[in-house]
Amino acid sequence: MSAIIAAEKHTDTAIFAGGCFWGVEYYMQKEKGVKTVVSGYTGGHKDHPAYEEVCSGKTGHYEAVEISFDPALVSFEKLARLFFEIHDPTQWNHQGPDQGVQYRSAVFYRDEAQQKTTEKLIGLLKEKGYKVVTEVKPATTFWKAEDYHQDYYEHKGTLPYCHGYKKRF
Repeated sequence: MSAIIAAEKHTDTAIFAGGCFWGVEYYMQKEKGVKTVVSGYTGGHKDHPAYEEVCSGKTGHYEAVEISFDPALVSFEKLARLFFEIHDPTQWNHQGPDQGVQYRSAVFYRDEAQQKTTEKLIGLLKEKGYKVVTEVKPATTFWKAEDYHQDYYEHKGTLPYCHGYKKRF
């Protein structure tokens, strides 16, 4: 019985920044094995940043999502591949119509395995001719965004305007 309980509690975490967090959240929530997706801010220098502060570009934060997932059902690599296919990893400081430093593309790795997997995928994309600008950085404090940013498209009832799936692998 305790092995079942331990297996149920086992989760891993991934943090991806790929433009507006709403679109990344939307696609990641649909992946089997994903338990939760939280929109928020990471990589900056201010504690508890507010949306308006992040949008000013003065805090250094990225709009990002923190994903809790069951590695028995979905691997970090599968999520990272999806990340690279739902946003344009060749765009710097913007994603589609959204402009600003908070929209940079980055993977915030939590361990060496996530770092190596991310670097491998970027290498594969570069071999295919993509000029990838996605940063690979160690994870820092993740600050949950305001409640109105959570499950945005689910509440709004529309589809993402600056994210879409494009097969790259």
